[in-house]
Amino acid sequence: MKRCLLSFTMILFIALFISCGKSKVETKEDQPYLLEQVGTTAIAQLYADEFKDLDLNDKILAYYLSQAVIAGDRIDNDQSHRHALEIKDILEEIITHKDGIDPETFKAILDYTKLFWVNHSQYNARTKAKFIPSCSFDQFLEAALIVQKNGASFDLKEGETLEGKLKRLEKTIFDPSFEPLVTAKTPPPGQDILTASANNFYENVTLADLKNFKEKYPLNSKIVKKDGKVIELVWRAGNEDFKPGLYAKELANVISNLKLAIPYAGEQQKITLQHMIDYFETGDPDSFRKANISWLKDDPQVDFIIGFIENYKDARGIKGEWEGLISYVNRKTTQMMKDIAANAQYFESKAPWKEEYKKKHTQIPVANSIDVVISGGDAGPLIPWGINLPNEQKIREQYGSKSVLLFNVMRDHQTVTGGKSAEEFLLTDEEKELVLKYGTLASNVRIALHEVIGHGSGKVSPKLTKDPSEYLLEHYNTLEEARADLIAYWNFFDPKLVELGIFPNEDAAKAGYISSAMGDLTMLRRIKKGDRVEDDHMRGSHLIQTYLEKKTKAVETVKKDGKTYRRIQDLNLFRQGLGELLAEIMRIKAEGDFEAAKKLINTYAIKIDPSLRDEVIERCNEIRYPDFVAFVVPELNLIKDKEGKIVDVEISYPMDLAAQQLKWAGKKIHKP
Repeated sequence: MKRCLLSFTMILFIALFISCGKSKVETKEDQPYLLEQVGTTAIAQLYADEFKDLDLNDKILAYYLSQAVIAGDRIDNDQSHRHALEIKDILEEIITHKDGIDPETFKAILDYTKLFWVNHSQYNARTKAKFIPSCSFDQFLEAALIVQKNGASFDLKEGETLEGKLKRLEKTIFDPSFEPLVTAKTPPPGQDILTASANNFYENVTLADLKNFKEKYPLNSKIVKKDGKVIELVWRAGNEDFKPGLYAKELANVISNLKLAIPYAGEQQKITLQHMIDYFETGDPDSFRKANISWLKDDPQVDFIIGFIENYKDARGIKGEWEGLISYVNRKTTQMMKDIAANAQYFESKAPWKEEYKKKHTQIPVANSIDVVISGGDAGPLIPWGINLPNEQKIREQYGSKSVLLFNVMRDHQTVTGGKSAEEFLLTDEEKELVLKYGTLASNVRIALHEVIGHGSGKVSPKLTKDPSEYLLEHYNTLEEARADLIAYWNFFDPKLVELGIFPNEDAAKAGYISSAMGDLTMLRRIKKGDRVEDDHMRGSHLIQTYLEKKTKAVETVKKDGKTYRRIQDLNLFRQGLGELLAEIMRIKAEGDFEAAKKLINTYAIKIDPSLRDEVIERCNEIRYPDFVAFVVPELNLIKDKEGKIVDVEISYPMDLAAQQLKWAGKKIHKP
């Protein structure tokens, strides 16, 4: 959805890491981090420096699991849009057969392709809005015709010319007003959240069509309406008992690599992998449930997240997007996560909601700081900072959850962005000093509390007969992200954090509050047009800050020298407002109160001021503060001896987004 002396050492490590945006700890001067910036998206190299120190079994396990992630990567393209794979193949053919294309046109196409790779489609994965090439359609067509002569292969329908193919896709690629949003939770008049969304989870289906339709495979199927009948097309490879479904080829390759990984896995992990194989073969939700329960019983050095998991792209909040992420535990930085997890019951007991909705933690949650080795699909190249899984409420309540803070992702992201936002968007020297000193630490602690305590907390009313997401529908993810952030901020001033050595003092907590108010302002740079927020994470954070400003007056918007700032007027009032909102959101979730959820989100989470947005964009452009940081992930290669025995797994760093993506796609540069 979509972490003593040792604790103090970790604090020092993180606090020094980005002090004033200059000091770096455990980074190497000869390692480039920022590779390039495409528009407002920074492309960075991700480093997994401790991978080389893993034992051989863990290295081999990571290799085969990584191959499984890559094998399923194209699934996410298809889920994003019905034409995304077709467009991807066209772009890659142009990129690999470029000889003779006008250089300016080629750069425009290459930049568009890079953003397409980063987002797995022509839609920004976070804002949900379409982006288009900077060249014209005619220039694009001319380039395609040139590369066709160079030997590029285009998958043409029977009787279709290349020009006809591109004309058919012209509006999809070049018209920003045609299917403008991949996920539209606030549709325009005359449409619903399905018909207004361009993703590929539904075909010819309206919300009304699904009123009395019961899905057998809610997380892993596409719903289509054919000959007046609504049917479910399951995503599965198939076996002797089950016919192949959608993505059968890709899932068969995923399964092959998971089978190769099993001999190198621990005993519990072998059970989890077998359940995952069953799930990908049959599509049976019960197999996925068993895999999740088994996964929670395990805390291995090398771990994985693979499958149809997060449902943010589906406006209904039901269908899971393909993702994969392979990691190892960062032993140097994981203590904070374990300290927070060990005190889960303490934090739960102090939550500001009713006792009847407080969860009894019968075991300490699994929580680690990890380094990512490979990520794909919904988990990359835009990689989250923290993860808490599984998502199913019943499993959470009965078996707990597993939380991870993605340490190398946060570290390398912050190395790229530095302290630019604090210098530009904080009003006073005192605020700047606090955030530059403690902001990175506060951010890491927020993510840890968000995942371990936030998503892992609370229980629902016994009156609910289904998962709360089925009652709150399109509003569930927004509220759950807001709830997890609220829990983190609510606990910032709890003395337990200082007692554990996680925060050195209350100034770190204060820096976290200041950063949260500033963050709602800088978030606006990502919304290039319109006056609405569509992404659930962004809605969740916007809901909190708008509520605090409008309802409690704890936050104010001020102007100085023609620039806008957000500042906290009263820290106590700020925390009081957090508690009030948190208690209400927990009640809404626990009781499945759809109308209250809708009212809260419509009032505080969606609307923005376009003129303020334009100001923020201009200021961010001036300081070259990127909207997003996407990563080129490490590559793993098996090293074998003369007899073919694996003797090592080599890790390398491609330093090139295009090279990595083309390799994953099996494409090579054509040499004339």
